[in-house]
Amino acid sequence: MTKITLPPHSKLLTPEFTFGVATSSFQIEGAADQREASIWDTFCAQPGRIKDASNGLVSCEHIKHWREDLALISDLGVDAYRFSIAWGRVINADGSVNKQGLQFYIDLVDGLLANGIAPHVTLYHWDLPQYLEDQGGWLSRDTVARFAQYAEVIGQALGNKVAAYATINEPFCSAYLSYEAGIHAPGHKNRKEGRQAAHHLLLAHGAAIQVLRKHAPKAEHGIVLNFSPCHAFSDAPADRAAAELAHAYHNLWYLQPLLKGSYPDLTHVLKADELPDIHPGDMQIIAQPLDFLGVNYYTRTVFRAKNGWFSDVPPTEPPLTTMGWEIYPQGLTEVLTQLKHQMQGLPPIYITENGAAFPDVIDHSADHNGGEITVHDPARIDYYQKHLLAVDDCIKAGLDMRGYFAWSLLDNFEWAEGYSKRFGIVYVDYTTQQRIPKASALALRDFWRARKAQWQVAEAL
Repeated sequence: MTKITLPPHSKLLTPEFTFGVATSSFQIEGAADQREASIWDTFCAQPGRIKDASNGLVSCEHIKHWREDLALISDLGVDAYRFSIAWGRVINADGSVNKQGLQFYIDLVDGLLANGIAPHVTLYHWDLPQYLEDQGGWLSRDTVARFAQYAEVIGQALGNKVAAYATINEPFCSAYLSYEAGIHAPGHKNRKEGRQAAHHLLLAHGAAIQVLRKHAPKAEHGIVLNFSPCHAFSDAPADRAAAELAHAYHNLWYLQPLLKGSYPDLTHVLKADELPDIHPGDMQIIAQPLDFLGVNYYTRTVFRAKNGWFSDVPPTEPPLTTMGWEIYPQGLTEVLTQLKHQMQGLPPIYITENGAAFPDVIDHSADHNGGEITVHDPARIDYYQKHLLAVDDCIKAGLDMRGYFAWSLLDNFEWAEGYSKRFGIVYVDYTTQQRIPKASALALRDFWRARKAQWQVAEAL
C-alpha cells in the first residue's frame, strides 16, 4: 500500500493543525420519513434531474448506523469530524422543533466528544426544507430570518460542545448552480435569481453567525466557500478577460462581501435588472468578523470568451477524476495566494473539503486470505498526497492554515450524479449498507496515527 508522507518539519504534523473527515446530511443520512422534505427530495423526483434517477431517501442510512460510522471515524485517528445538520430534521414546517431530530445531533456530538473527536458543524449544506422553498426559498428575505431562528435552536442545543460552526456551505452552489444554472435543486435558470439567492445566503450567514456567537462564545465561527483558480483558454485578450470575469463572478462575489462589505463591480457586464436587491445595512450584516474561512477545493477551471461573457472549457487531458475534473493540486496554493493578495489578507483557513471520485477496485480475495485491504484506490491516495503537499506549500507562502478535512468519509449520494460517483475513503455497499475502508482510508489512518505517535515520543523526551 502506498504511504502518505510529509516533510518532517511540516506544520501539518504539529498538534495545532487539525485533521478530519467530512460528510453532509442529505448525502448520507437517509431516514427521510423522520424529517421534512427538502428541495433535493423534490428535485430527485423530477425525471432527468439525477443521472442515475436515484434519490437520497435511504442513502447510507447514517441515522441508523451512526454508531458504526462513529467507530470508523475514531479508528482513523482523526482530530475532528465535519458534518452538516439537516434543517428539515430539526425544524418542522409549522416552526416547531423536531425533538427526535435534534436529539440525534446532540447524541452525535456527545459521541464524538466521548471519543476525543472535535465536532465541526455546518448548519446548511444545500438541503433547504421544501416548505421554505414553497414560500420563495433563497429568493425571499424571510428565509434569512428563518435561518437565524434555526441557528438559535442549534446554538442553544449544542453551544460550546461544538469546536467550530460554519453557517453556509458553498453559497456558490446554492446560488449559481441552483438558481442560475439550474443544475442543482431547485433547478431555476435565471441570472437575477442567482444573484439574489447569493445575497440572501450571505445575509443569512451574517445573521446566523451573530446568533451562534451568543450561544457558543468559545467556539470558532465562519463560513465555507469553494474556490477554483480561473485560467484563460488562450493568451488572447478576450480569453484572459473572460478568466478574470469568471474569477470575480465565481470566487470574489462570495468572498469580497464577507471581508470588505462590497460586491465586485461588474456593472459593465451585468444589467441593472440582474443585480441583487440590497437593503440598507445588508452589507454590514454580511461582513461579520470571521474566526475562520472554510475552503473547499477540487480543481481548476479554464475559461474562454463567449458573447461578452465567459464559458468554461472542460478538460480532456489526463489525469482526470471520474467527475471529469482535472487533478491540479498546485491550484490550491495558487488561488489562496491570489485571494490573499487581492483581499490584503485572509482569515485563518480550514480546508473543509478536498477529495476525488475514482474507479474503485474491489478485491474479494482479501476476504479469504486475511488481508486488510479489500478496496484498492491508488489514485485517491496519490491525490491526497499531492494536495496535502499543496497545503504545506500554502503555509510556506504565508497563509494561516489551521486544518484539513478529507472528502468524504463515506461513498454517498453525489447530488446530480446520484450514486454513480464515489468520493468516499470508505466504500459503501448500498444494498447491504456494509462499510469497507478503502486503501486510501488505511493510508490516511496510518499517516494520522504516525503523526500522533510522534507527539507521544516528543512528550516523553
